[in-house]
Amino acid sequence: MKNNTILSLLLFVSISCFGQQTLHKEIEKLFKAQLEKESIKSAFLHIHSKTNGIDIQLADSKINSEDSISINNPFYTASITKMLTASAIGILQDLGKLNFDDKIVEHLPELLTENLHVMDGKEYSKDITIAHLLQHTSGLPDYFTDITIDESPNIINQLLIDTNKSWSPHEMILFTKEKMKPHFVPGQGYHYTDTEYVLLALIIEKTSGITLHEFFQRFIFQPLEMNSSYINLKSSPINSTSKTANFYVGDIELSSFKSLSADWGGGGLVSTTQDLIQFLKAYNEDKVVKKETRLQMQHWVDETVGMQYGFGIRKVSFKDLLNNETDLQLIGHTGSTASFLWYCPQLDTYIAGTLNQLEASKSTLKLVYEILTRIEKKSF
Repeated sequence: MKNNTILSLLLFVSISCFGQQTLHKEIEKLFKAQLEKESIKSAFLHIHSKTNGIDIQLADSKINSEDSISINNPFYTASITKMLTASAIGILQDLGKLNFDDKIVEHLPELLTENLHVMDGKEYSKDITIAHLLQHTSGLPDYFTDITIDESPNIINQLLIDTNKSWSPHEMILFTKEKMKPHFVPGQGYHYTDTEYVLLALIIEKTSGITLHEFFQRFIFQPLEMNSSYINLKSSPINSTSKTANFYVGDIELSSFKSLSADWGGGGLVSTTQDLIQFLKAYNEDKVVKKETRLQMQHWVDETVGMQYGFGIRKVSFKDLLNNETDLQLIGHTGSTASFLWYCPQLDTYIAGTLNQLEASKSTLKLVYEILTRIEKKSF
């Protein structure tokens, strides 16, 4: 009987190891297929699941360089930053410094909020709450991508026009006031906009008395040992890191542009896959904000088919998105540089990475879904 038990255990371990090796090869094949696409110049992928015994880390580049790419290279995370900015607001609520339902005029100077939201001759600036900003329901325009009133370039185009310009938060808010129109009355719709996350970052600084990057380091990076993370053009990582990976729009490399200062509270985070997964794990385990606060942040509104948005965090339901019978869902965020940070609760699996290419940002969900379906099919 004892020998039979040992043989059964050895057989189970052998099958499990074989399954892991097969899974790794399948995922590596998916990863290499992304690198074969003409526009992709480098890519990072990290899959972690303690439950399933998975920790796959892949990184590669097609560009000849003296510095080889590894999973330890930090990269520009773009809008994944919104998860941290929203969490910083949650931390301040936990500390009793503010509440999600506060009006933003309670925390920002009148010079900044005056005429911020004027629609059909009526001003709604005093009606905007912190929750509206967090959930993209304020109606404010997006200084990055919305069309300007006078048809002048929006800021995403100005990044390329004047690459040496350093944008201040107040300049970005002034730009939206002078050049753009609100979309709807606060609380009466959904419009994704980085303008709100500039305002949130300013609220964090005003309420805490320290800069956004100092707040991140003190309350998020240090406690969670995210030692390779920092805010672009504002700070440095706790520990020295490998070279930050380049990211591109077409063949234009943007990583070194000073004009990226326009991507701040909503997109200035530079990090590694390990740090990002560490953050999302801690967030899910209520080590970033209290459970009650996290649940408030996961009050969802419809964004588009198959997607809902909370407070700086997104939920994807593949059943609705792909019109199939899967129950797989994701919670996390993506960025315009084709960066992604997701947690799949059904498989207890974290996936982080980037394709470092603006044009590839819409293809990452397909990649993540293909990875998850392969994990789902394996028996561990």
